[in-house]
Amino acid sequence: MIFNFHPDAEAELSEAIEYYENVEPGLGQDFAFEVNLAIQRAIAYPRAWVVLEGEIRRSLVRRFPFGILYSEEGDGILIVAVMHLHRDPGYWKSRM
Repeated sequence: MIFNFHPDAEAELSEAIEYYENVEPGLGQDFAFEVNLAIQRAIAYPRAWVVLEGEIRRSLVRRFPFGILYSEEGDGILIVAVMHLHRDPGYWKSRM
């Protein structure tokens, strides 16, 4: 399976990596690693994660308060948000 990012989700990921890297050198890399693991779990078991709304599911990121919101798309997944879990929970809905 493959994955693609919605452009806004890709921007969220970059911003979060930069934020954590500014907090502590190397923490941004740790965050990116954990996000990648969450994406790989979603790819391996796309229907295993909780449904948030419609076709959108959430795979949680370990160590960080983030979730990867995605939908199954053909032979892969589309990541619609790299969502901070304390942010407005419905902000991403306009991306669908």
